[in-house]
Amino acid sequence: QVQLVESGGGLVQAGGSLRLSCAASGIIFSINAMGWYRQAPGKQRELVAGITSGGSTNYADSVKGRFTISRDNAKNTVYLQMNSLKPEDTGVYYCNLDVTIGLINRRSYTAWGQGTQVTVSS
Repeated sequence: QVQLVESGGGLVQAGGSLRLSCAASGIIFSINAMGWYRQAPGKQRELVAGITSGGSTNYADSVKGRFTISRDNAKNTVYLQMNSLKPEDTGVYYCNLDVTIGLINRRSYTAWGQGTQVTVSS
């Protein structure tokens, strides 16, 4: 199994910034797509941003121009820089990785982080 450790959430005023990190550890052969999802109270989990192994990115319309996703393949880490935060960005943010683990008997699956709370006050 792979372990994901998220950090960087917190309470911030509207207009502020936060940077989320998600570091993966374990016997990792490769990581393909990486992404961030969020779930607001009473709502379904939604994709915020994704990044492929080649570095192509995609964003939810609601965060385009404000959020930036990036990855450090050497550190098996994905980041989400969030600027100009709005109260509607409040929620629990989860990282998501398409990972292949193992050296001989490899297995591919989608791993989820434990979630980190982001609260934006107005």
